[in-house]
Amino acid sequence: MTEKQEMLERIEDALSTVRPHLRVDGGDVEVVELTDDMHVKIRWKGMCESCSMSAMTLRAGIQEAIRGKIPEIVGVEAVN
Repeated sequence: MTEKQEMLERIEDALSTVRPHLRVDGGDVEVVELTDDMHVKIRWKGMCESCSMSAMTLRAGIQEAIRGKIPEIVGVEAVN
């Protein structure tokens, strides 16, 4: 397993703590890319795509969950 694959697995593990909260509201999130400069790009799915709270969820939920478990991650951004 490459270092990038291992990092993506760790990101998915961190997201597993947030996903139940997203799914309650009919939404989800998927990892699109882990850039070479350690930024995670995500895509909102379901109800999260049009939710007015998704920016706050990104900062307070997604980014905190990922960076809390993987401090090497510089930032998280949504691509949709």
